[in-house]
Amino acid sequence: MDPRFEQFKDLDWNSMSFPEKREVWLQISDMSAEEFDTMMAGQKARQGNVPKIGEMAPDFKLERLDRSKKRTGEYVELSALRGKSVALCFGSYT
Repeated sequence: MDPRFEQFKDLDWNSMSFPEKREVWLQISDMSAEEFDTMMAGQKARQGNVPKIGEMAPDFKLERLDRSKKRTGEYVELSALRGKSVALCFGSYT
């Protein structure tokens, strides 16, 4: 572990207040306080658009990929899959 971050090794994130978490974030990142506050304001603004548990997901259209993960030019809409099992996986796979 980088010695500069040794003090954070046993941090109990769940017991910290938001201002305490903000301070830690600013210490370990290269982000300014203004950039952090702007990022957090953006995240808070988007929360109003997040579907609640039990609500229908918003409709969207995605391009299908072939087995070798190449683009096919064929698209599918979530609404076209109504009544079928669908798994949505969110994350970065790069």
